[in-house]
Amino acid sequence: MNLLEAESVSKTYGSGETQVQALKNVSFCVSKGEFVAVIGESGSGKSTLLNMLGALDVPTSGKVYIDGRDVFAMKERELTIFRRRNIGFIFQAFNLIPELTVEQNMMFPVLLDYQKPDRGYLEELLRELNLTKRRKHLPGELSGGQQQRVAIGRALLTRPALILADEPTGNLDSQNSREVIGMLKRASRTYEQTIIMITHNGSIAQCADRILRVSDGVLKDYGSVRDIREAVARQNEKQAAGMPVGATAVGETGGRYEKGGR
Repeated sequence: MNLLEAESVSKTYGSGETQVQALKNVSFCVSKGEFVAVIGESGSGKSTLLNMLGALDVPTSGKVYIDGRDVFAMKERELTIFRRRNIGFIFQAFNLIPELTVEQNMMFPVLLDYQKPDRGYLEELLRELNLTKRRKHLPGELSGGQQQRVAIGRALLTRPALILADEPTGNLDSQNSREVIGMLKRASRTYEQTIIMITHNGSIAQCADRILRVSDGVLKDYGSVRDIREAVARQNEKQAAGMPVGATAVGETGGRYEKGGR
């Protein structure tokens, strides 16, 4: 079952000589509980795509469906409520409120929606994120890794169907990066939440179920990580045997990931 569907999404900024096509006729689907990585160079259109999927910006043309609903057919207030209840955002910069404690930051979106936080689930997340002893701490008293864990907890507490993560490990060291990706994978598996993550890190991209690449506003689906690894293994076997190796998009890309990606 597809949770997310993008149909011919395009985004153009400016006009005339200054016109920029940030996205060009992008179409793809993501299943419920699937963990998808989106890679590409800076300025390729990755963040623009994430903004469209999260209804933070409006496409020039095309449609986005989340759980069967056309998000851009909604009126502004309806869309605001739908986004708050169905989409969780994780940003590279954390975006925590400095005057609020860990648990207050995590509960903030729920309270903003005039809902009562699920205390049992809050406790579960605090344990899972290893933040129980830090629950009364302010963001300024936390490490970068701890702040990102709070941001993840904030995104998860509303139990959104879709989580959009924009370079969630961009400001973290390798150890904290592995922990953050592990938490996202567990959220995908345990709570069947669909995750779309932007990353420049090829090794991190390999932790997802599937990889998409955006280049000059055009999206290409490289398929499952398992298929990519199998293609790379086959090419490596051919190279070891001295056989000619065909240059396929998946194989070339998979090779780059094995070397750490871009």
